[in-house]
Amino acid sequence: MLVSDRPKFSEADAERFAQEYYGLFRVSAQELPSERDQNFYLTPKMGRRCVLKIAHPEEQESIIDFQNTVLRCLAESPKAAIYPMLLPNLLGEQISQVKAGDKRHMVRLLSYLDGKPLALSLQTPELCYRIGQTLAEMDISLTKLTHPAKERYLPWDSKHAAETIAQNLSYLKGSDKTLVESFLKDFRNLSPHFANLRQSVIHGDVNDYNLLVNPELEEVSGIIDFGDIVYSYTLCELANACAYIMMKKTDPIKAALPVIAGYHSSYPLSDEELCCLFAFIYIRLCLSVSMAAKQTSQDPNNSYLSISQEGAWQLLKQLRPLSADVIHYRFRAACGLSAHPRAVEMGGWLEHHKANFISPLKAHPQLVEALALDLSVGSLEISPKDYADVTSFTSKIEALLNQSHKQFAVGGYQEYRLIYQGDMFKLADSEERRSLHLGLDLWAEAGSEVCAPYDGIVYALKDNPTPLDYGPCVVLKHQQEDITFYSLYGHLASEVLSHLKLGQELKQGEVFAKLGTVEVNGHWPPHLHFQLILDPLDYGADFPGVAAASEAEFWLSLCPDPALIFDLPLSKKGRNHEALLKSRRAHLGKMLSISYKQPLKIVRGEGAYLYAEDGKSYLDCVNNVCHVGHCHPKVVAAGQRQMAVLNTNTRYLHDNIVDYAERLSTTLPGPLSVCFFVNSGSEANDLALRLARNYTAQNDMVVIDHAYHGHTGRLIDVSPYKYEGKGGKGAPPSTHKVRMADGYRGLYKYHDPDAADRYVEDVQGVIRSLKERGRGLAGMIAEPIVGCGGQVELLPGYLKRAFELVREAGGVCIIDEVQVGFGRVGSHMWAFEAHGVMPDIVTMGKPIGNGHPLAAVVTTPQIAEAFYNGMEYFNTFGGNPVSCAIGLAVLEVIEEEGLQAHAHEVGHYFRKGLKALQSKHMLLGDVRGRGLFLGIEFVKDHKKLTPATQEAALIINAMKDKGVLLSTDGPFNNVIKIKPPMVFSKANADEVISKLEEVLKGL
Repeated sequence: MLVSDRPKFSEADAERFAQEYYGLFRVSAQELPSERDQNFYLTPKMGRRCVLKIAHPEEQESIIDFQNTVLRCLAESPKAAIYPMLLPNLLGEQISQVKAGDKRHMVRLLSYLDGKPLALSLQTPELCYRIGQTLAEMDISLTKLTHPAKERYLPWDSKHAAETIAQNLSYLKGSDKTLVESFLKDFRNLSPHFANLRQSVIHGDVNDYNLLVNPELEEVSGIIDFGDIVYSYTLCELANACAYIMMKKTDPIKAALPVIAGYHSSYPLSDEELCCLFAFIYIRLCLSVSMAAKQTSQDPNNSYLSISQEGAWQLLKQLRPLSADVIHYRFRAACGLSAHPRAVEMGGWLEHHKANFISPLKAHPQLVEALALDLSVGSLEISPKDYADVTSFTSKIEALLNQSHKQFAVGGYQEYRLIYQGDMFKLADSEERRSLHLGLDLWAEAGSEVCAPYDGIVYALKDNPTPLDYGPCVVLKHQQEDITFYSLYGHLASEVLSHLKLGQELKQGEVFAKLGTVEVNGHWPPHLHFQLILDPLDYGADFPGVAAASEAEFWLSLCPDPALIFDLPLSKKGRNHEALLKSRRAHLGKMLSISYKQPLKIVRGEGAYLYAEDGKSYLDCVNNVCHVGHCHPKVVAAGQRQMAVLNTNTRYLHDNIVDYAERLSTTLPGPLSVCFFVNSGSEANDLALRLARNYTAQNDMVVIDHAYHGHTGRLIDVSPYKYEGKGGKGAPPSTHKVRMADGYRGLYKYHDPDAADRYVEDVQGVIRSLKERGRGLAGMIAEPIVGCGGQVELLPGYLKRAFELVREAGGVCIIDEVQVGFGRVGSHMWAFEAHGVMPDIVTMGKPIGNGHPLAAVVTTPQIAEAFYNGMEYFNTFGGNPVSCAIGLAVLEVIEEEGLQAHAHEVGHYFRKGLKALQSKHMLLGDVRGRGLFLGIEFVKDHKKLTPATQEAALIINAMKDKGVLLSTDGPFNNVIKIKPPMVFSKANADEVISKLEEVLKGL
């Protein structure tokens, strides 16, 4: 049957059918792309939107009834809303008949489903997991469905793919034909397994245009087009979906894993199905390109026929070089199973026979006597900088050995490391690096003899030209009865290659190699890399010794823990995220928030980057606490030096506190010269309120809407962000909220020249109201840029006029610089200076100690003197020598490295780049802020300013997956805040903009 026999009704015909058969008046019709039938999208003037489907003239009524039966079945399933609903005609029938010449066509009306085609959406791992679950749930619902037409022959059914592709091969030419033939051969070789596969009714064509999703909620909103419904291998449902999701991905196998995991979680796959899944994925692609080649020859003008072919061909070429065994193992690992089907059995065998193994180091037969050496990302013993210097690295190991009175060291299995930074450790077409060590490192002297821990034969050997990987390497094969495993030995002396031959037998304890020198160890101290392997795959002596974190389950299953045979309790697996979260909630309180849907376990920081336990680096765009960069060496050294000498309270004289107070005061305008040192921004603001209320003998405070000043009870009372939020109890009588001078979302906009004065009227109103009630004003507390309110820089002139009114009323003006101080705004050292105001009290925290618990209140001599009323002020840890040494170091780094000017330059560059992005993507409503304290407000509508809250949340999680840490804030959580360490560079800004654009294109 030729595709050219498709129905050829016009949109006007569709509108007439809608009225005549379904009573839908004033309907506009738009034809949708299709291969065999005709589909029209109907938009009525009133009522629901729907789809009119006109069948091919030679379509059998039993097939249409089969489709209708499936839809009726799914209408009774738990997720009925995601499937099209059959709508009856005026006679109550689900099938209508129309005539065109001498041909009759069956017509149906279905409900229209909202959603975005998956092909046009950001395909996050979470969304793909839910797709897998949804497909499984659909297949479960159809498990027992039966119909006379279910056994129909359908060319698109992968059950008959081998025959269909063979018939269409003549339409393919050259290398394309050869490629498809090679896959077809592999598929036929697997055919004996097919008899054990489950069969059921399936959708049959869940491609990325038939899957509708809600990207913001990361869930499936619709599955459409049941024209290919068929009774086939149940596995084909999952395979078909994976084939389309894998297209146009740098790592197509990785893209499929969450879909498979989601499916398996709801409808577990059998071992046979997991073995055959990859075959049914590639055969679907081969079926697609071969069918398209045939149909294109028959209907060359139908562009729909080739809509997915470019991606299909590209994917087939990506898949051809890959190992089917590796893919099978990765699929198993994604399902939470052991990657190697015999991994559990072989692990048990190794454990049971550990007494039969000996140490591979001849001179050190008792490995349990070794020093356990930690080279992990979060190691407190050896830093990444030590790795680059063999002298430093060697001396560190020697010092640790001397301290422990050990002769050699061992460790490394399942250990994530930052050592592996060269291009050779970067995954192909990916930013991810290999960081997971799969073996043990045994650190001993060069020339130490290496012996066989078990009888075996030489399976592979190689002089690896990349010594950072292995250097000279040997793989032994061990076999006993039906158990086969392998052991790998790296970083050997070069003469091993001339002593051994492939297939050579080695007896247990037989010396076959020596440890290499520094030169063959990648300039590391000499050591043996020892690794167990269950399946060498096709790697031979090039078998990876280090794996990517995203593939950890796969590689750890293939490479058992050597502690199994050496009885070493060395594996530092730690608690997984789920266990950590459970314990955290039990012992730290459930209200302690945590970032991201999939929380990160961060164990190291340096400069503008944070490092997770798996070695993945994250560009930190939100941590303004580590102001001069994470773990700045000068700041760390200052704290270490002073901590080693003295740390005590302020009841004793010490230079540090006075030196720091003098130095800090020089950064502020003259009247602000008296310092009080505390431990946190909350303490600072709490003390500021005490100072103000003591000085004025009043209690009432003016606060700005959405502001947050700290977590103490007094500060919650002056923080609308808290007292009006969840769990809040509202403002106390002494707190008077005024509107935030927000020129974007506020009542008065940027373009209004009187906007600032209009907002100031709120302050005037509060003062007037207090006077009328015979009450005075203690003061006003404000952030120059309101952080939790959405990174809003208060309109020019607002603070100046508001503070004038406060002072006229006898109040004190408090500036909260906890978030924005110390040069972050670039133009000035303190953000309040950009507003041309002189506060009476300034509070500081967060960046002041670069992560150390330090904060300060700086005020005038007059206010400080009034506080001296007989009640002692004492803070046990505030102003201690260590904190002040650290505070001094932070000020020195800001000056020496020119970080204020740097923030000004990079901030201007960054904001300009974000503005350019704003012009291309309508979701960006406003880009604002100053220096390196920026905000991006996301809206769905630029006139109504409808908050794009879900989109903002999706963006920060997607950016996290791309290695960039952002977070949201603002009244609607639709503002992405950007406040990175001050060492953040223009290159970092470019990275954020580039990756943000990638994410935005997928929304």
